[in-house]
Amino acid sequence: MTLSDAGSVLAVCGADRPVALDRIGDSGIAKTPFTGAVSVTAEGVVGDLICDTKHHGGIDQAVYAYSDTEARRWADELDRDLAPGWFGENLRVDGVAVSDAVIGERWRVGDTVELEVTIPRVPCRTFAAWAEEDRWVARFADRADVGAYLKVLVPGPIAAGDDIVVLDRPDHGVTARALFTGDVTTAALEHLTTDPRYAGKVHREASKVLRRQTREAARTARASVAPE
Repeated sequence: MTLSDAGSVLAVCGADRPVALDRIGDSGIAKTPFTGAVSVTAEGVVGDLICDTKHHGGIDQAVYAYSDTEARRWADELDRDLAPGWFGENLRVDGVAVSDAVIGERWRVGDTVELEVTIPRVPCRTFAAWAEEDRWVARFADRADVGAYLKVLVPGPIAAGDDIVVLDRPDHGVTARALFTGDVTTAALEHLTTDPRYAGKVHREASKVLRRQTREAARTARASVAPE
């Protein structure tokens, strides 16, 4: 896929109150667009509620972005409106292939804000309860249109209509989608686990994928020498 170097913000979203989900409890997944410019700090979008701080938010997952192209593809398949914020995203964007953004890629949004792509979104039971679609986690994972979390390098205001410009794209080529699916070479994973330029969450996620690959390779090797 050809990656775009420019795009735009369609909506800045957040949750101002929790939504109660069956068997989950309170969640901040139900986000809706803000009006006007919204401040974004190292902790995320000001005014956005995060209930499960163990698994969501934090410095390395301060902002979640989702592509409008991918959202519209899901809307067509599910035959329902998936307005900005439905995926729990803070930024609904156009023109940027978010799931195919390269880990460590840096964006300028508007005049001042700078963001860095960190890790893919992993669908969970909260997302399943919110979506109320059959096999939602498996379907979302199979398509791997996962979007990406971003770290805030330079805080400031973001508003709908702001331009997004890719300032830097690392040459390792590992995208959020590839890290999610594990379609990554061992060398690239080792690079992501050790290079200090990348966020701590990147190191941990790459290490997890590397361990999984090592286990799978060991199982394959054992199977190849098993007696007939």
